[in-house]
Amino acid sequence: MSINHKDVTPLLEFIKIDRFYVVCHFRCKITNKTIISTVPFEPYDGKIEISWQEILMHPIDTYNRYYHTSITIYDNNSHDTIVIKAFEKILKYFEWSNSYNSYIYTAKRV
Repeated sequence: MSINHKDVTPLLEFIKIDRFYVVCHFRCKITNKTIISTVPFEPYDGKIEISWQEILMHPIDTYNRYYHTSITIYDNNSHDTIVIKAFEKILKYFEWSNSYNSYIYTAKRV
């Protein structure tokens, strides 16, 4: 089963964004348990990889490429967002419940 934003966003309790990381707090409304996931603050269409040669030879282009790349934190139409990546990191603590039609905290660790 693929993870959809409509299933994950009800679990989102808090998101903190700083220069390097995005911290997402996911709370199960049934068990009232919160799990925190931290992911790097970078675009998830692909990592930005810059070689030292690029920095040395083309510093302005490198700066523009790094700091002006769009970053998608949340988007209903995309499955490659920071919120989904953060939830995938802690998915082992949750399991889908058909009776609640939601992810439920199960405390099992894989």
